Amino acid sequence: MSAPTHTAPGEADSTVEQTAPKPTTMTAALNQALRDELAADPDVVIFGEDVGPLGGVFRITDRLQAEFGDDRVWDSPLAEAGIIGTAIGMAMYGMRPVVEMQFDAFSFPAFEQIVSHLAKERNRTKGRLSMPIVVRIPCAGGIGGVEHHSDSSEAYWIHTPGLTVVTPSNPADAYSMLREAIRSDDPVIFMEPKSRYWSKDTLSLPVQTAPMTKASVVQEGSDVTLLSYGPTVKTALEAARLGEGEGLSVEVIDLRSLSPFDDETVSASVRKTSRAAVIHEAAQFGGYGAEVAARVTERNFFHLSAPVLRITGFDIPFPSPKLEEFHLPTAERVLAALDTWEWEV
Repeated sequence: MSAPTHTAPGEADSTVEQTAPKPTTMTAALNQALRDELAADPDVVIFGEDVGPLGGVFRITDRLQAEFGDDRVWDSPLAEAGIIGTAIGMAMYGMRPVVEMQFDAFSFPAFEQIVSHLAKERNRTKGRLSMPIVVRIPCAGGIGGVEHHSDSSEAYWIHTPGLTVVTPSNPADAYSMLREAIRSDDPVIFMEPKSRYWSKDTLSLPVQTAPMTKASVVQEGSDVTLLSYGPTVKTALEAARLGEGEGLSVEVIDLRSLSPFDDETVSASVRKTSRAAVIHEAAQFGGYGAEVAARVTERNFFHLSAPVLRITGFDIPFPSPKLEEFHLPTAERVLAALDTWEWEV
């Protein structure tokens, strides 16, 4: 498989007019990223359930059909396997489909198409066929949704060679990473944390952040490294703030890319702090944190002062909305986990 293309979104399209700085939500940033790519490349198309006149259940595709027409943005049938299968066929003929799964667990009916075909076409054709498809998946909890509206399916996707799996945690990354994902010649699973959809940054678009496969140190510290992504970056930063009040210096990393994994940035941090913990909403057993803990340990064993911890959702189906707050990892749970270490070692 070839390396994903890392085209600079802002620089690559001089037709995008710079906006004045203003508070921008992640939903607005994603919407603008789609608009700019539709304008920049006539091969980009968007389809999925309710992405047309409605503009998507979270309004990520708001007004795009009206602006670009129903031959560029259209509603699909309620058939996720058909959505991915159609996208694969269109990519074979040079299109760049961006499809929406509406909610995380709604992607499971499309699992076979993604794992058996989308992820394997380049390898299957010895590199002759690229698959420039972005699968947008609103994911994780925090909005009071029921079980299959709040899942975190990243472990399924990262276990599949051939897929790039990324997740932004803020509006600037959402804009920059989505444009980069659309320009990649390989399939990208683009996981959008629903609880962060309405977070705001003051932005002047277009904005270009770090390449989407690079992790980012969002707060420096010296005592422990918290590895977070998507919705749990906010949790990690809150834990760092609370920990500071207890005299703990916490470094927070936003992984951004779940696969490939940025070993360089993570190992540099772990070797500095000698302690690491990974935070995610998905269940712990067999989850993404297990891969991260193993990887960090393998590469940094002699630099670690304590086992790598996992602070996660519980090993249960996602609970009802009234119990959600007890299921999702919190800053308090993070600090309680860190207290289990023997700090004098």
